[in-house]
Amino acid sequence: MAKRALISGISGQDGAYLAKFLLDKGYEVHGTARDAQISSFYNLQLLGLKDRIVFHSMALNDFRSVLQVLNKVQPDEIYNLAGQSSVALSFEQPVETLESISVGSLNLLEAIRFTDSPIKLYNAGSSECFGNTDGQAANEETPFRPRSPYAVAKATAFWEVANYRESYNLFACTGILFNHESPLRPERFVTMKIIKAACRIARGSTEKLYLGNISISRDWGNAEEYVEAMWLILQRRHPEDFVIATGETNTLEEFVSEVFREVGLNWRDHVISDPSLLRPSEIMVSRANPAKAFKNLQWRASLKMRDVIKIIIGTERVEIP
Repeated sequence: MAKRALISGISGQDGAYLAKFLLDKGYEVHGTARDAQISSFYNLQLLGLKDRIVFHSMALNDFRSVLQVLNKVQPDEIYNLAGQSSVALSFEQPVETLESISVGSLNLLEAIRFTDSPIKLYNAGSSECFGNTDGQAANEETPFRPRSPYAVAKATAFWEVANYRESYNLFACTGILFNHESPLRPERFVTMKIIKAACRIARGSTEKLYLGNISISRDWGNAEEYVEAMWLILQRRHPEDFVIATGETNTLEEFVSEVFREVGLNWRDHVISDPSLLRPSEIMVSRANPAKAFKNLQWRASLKMRDVIKIIIGTERVEIP
């Protein structure tokens, strides 16, 4: 019989690519939304997957709702990708961010424990939890020093997963993913904001691109590759947490420069620094050591920052000089 997977947050970037990956593996895929009857599932439509997925209405912050869906679907694997996902927005909506991520994760864990089901749970973690590491590459043993409400929420969910794994012997793991992008990213993320603006300017727009701190450094990978790592984490005999990243770090200035170079422009002619876009606190350098994933999962990112930029610009249909 085909394995059955339940994806919370299936309408997002990672959820859509994960659904595609699992369907290609022969899974029966179920997805949730707060109100599945009115959700458009736009990303799944773009990938041509919507008709191949069974949808359920589920409110992750409502334990009864979570329990009902688990009893109905009886999944073999759960991928928890739901929750407020913007670092910048988390400063404006700290309570909603904390509740959507930490309470939702706790309800899933408690529902699995309550039903005493042999369900494997993947929890979407974040490199934001590490905070500033003084330029050192973070691995699975690096302490968390979160510097945003989003990172605090993700750190809370990480420790919830670890606690339930140790206390109740659940197969529950966290993938600590560093930044990963794709054409499905919404424009409120700075990477897509940069790419879409550069493409519009290349087509003739006279607009300027306003950015905050471009000296920050991040590890950018390809979202479509990262969902394979999520799946691999749940295929192991024993549950463990993994850092998922490319191992290559670039500054945001380098990202901007590469985007504009790809469309035949000099970024300095089109970008303006805007102090109002600075965050209350910022991670200056985010660096990863994904050696454990390569050793134990045989997973390694094949696409780095420049590859991802080319893929996304290609979908924007800009003629590169």
